[in-house]
Amino acid sequence: MFDRDRWSEIFEAIGKNKLRTFLSGFTVALGILIFTILLGLGNGLLNSFLSSFVDDAQNIIFVRSGNTSKAYKGFQENRKIQFKNEDLEFIKDNYPGQVEFVTPRVYRGGTARYGKESGTYNIRAVNPDHQYLEKTIMMKGRYLNQADIKDRTKNIVIGRLIEKDLFKKEDALGKMLDIDGIPYKIIGVFQDSGGDNEERLIYMSYKTVQLLYGNNDHVSQINLSYNMAMSTEQAIAFSKKIEEDFKERLKVAPEDQSGVRVQSFAEDIKETMVILGGIYMIIFVIGIGTLISGVIGIGNIMTFSVKERTKELGIRKALGASPRSIIAMVLQESVLITSIAGYLGLILGILVLKLIGNNLEKFFILNPKVDTGVIMVATMVLIFFGLLAGYIPARRAARIKPIIALRDE
Repeated sequence: MFDRDRWSEIFEAIGKNKLRTFLSGFTVALGILIFTILLGLGNGLLNSFLSSFVDDAQNIIFVRSGNTSKAYKGFQENRKIQFKNEDLEFIKDNYPGQVEFVTPRVYRGGTARYGKESGTYNIRAVNPDHQYLEKTIMMKGRYLNQADIKDRTKNIVIGRLIEKDLFKKEDALGKMLDIDGIPYKIIGVFQDSGGDNEERLIYMSYKTVQLLYGNNDHVSQINLSYNMAMSTEQAIAFSKKIEEDFKERLKVAPEDQSGVRVQSFAEDIKETMVILGGIYMIIFVIGIGTLISGVIGIGNIMTFSVKERTKELGIRKALGASPRSIIAMVLQESVLITSIAGYLGLILGILVLKLIGNNLEKFFILNPKVDTGVIMVATMVLIFFGLLAGYIPARRAARIKPIIALRDE
């Protein structure tokens, strides 16, 4: 393999057929280039999908209420379904081991004032579990705790951008913030990967909001996370079970799609992975097709090379060269052309993906790239195809009979 004379002969043979060598190498490089770019774009689609879940737990289930679309069990259609605190307890009591975290949400809006600054912001009244479901990152202070819920405290946690809006360069932690005429103490400042809207939210105890704004036990929405030990299919079945149980509990027709709605990220993930699987299959077929065209080009070049060197190969055999050494020489030449052209195509593809960057974000392609594992696989594929492309011509060269080769013109 490391015979100096053999490598000299290989480079000499390549030098005599520059154009054909370039064209065959070009087809391999183009094939790898197309494959790399398509794979990178496919990964960009996956990154875009995953980014939509970056600010929420990926095992989350949303339980929402609305107005019924059908009459059922003596109740008229268009009945408003209202969740209550007891529905939250129902989830805690009836699905042991299946639920990790569960929180209510009570939605409100309010005008917040500090000194001369003011702004209108959305309020989410929740419990401590909400921090884990929303992936809230505390920058200062703490999040809501069970004491805040039990004692109905007027403690709040505000988003990073609210501190920037109202407090400018002041530290908001420990300050009092007036919301619709009621003073609240800021116990924490958070940041969120979901963007500006998520960082302009105010979190407070849901029982505090229930007491101050209506003196009731109404809940707008219930969020929960299922046990990560569940498979995707089990998670989907679990979310459907919750929907069935809530419809039965709240007297909503089983086929009613608006009275109670349960959405699981597991369903979204399953549907998206099916689509991405189809995209990756198309990429694989196109990539293999372009690589095969390159292999055919390499095979043709090696066939021409063997034919032009028929007399030389005959002399080699007459002087005692073994069929194995001739096959090895032809295969080395084939692998060399394939590897160099393939690596050039691979490097060019990676550079193109870096240049693309996030410029295709509007087409839902985010940070397209290929990882190291793919590059290693591509290396093995290149070597394999290089051997495959050269094997048939190499066998033909090894079977040349010296007497016939010496007569060749």
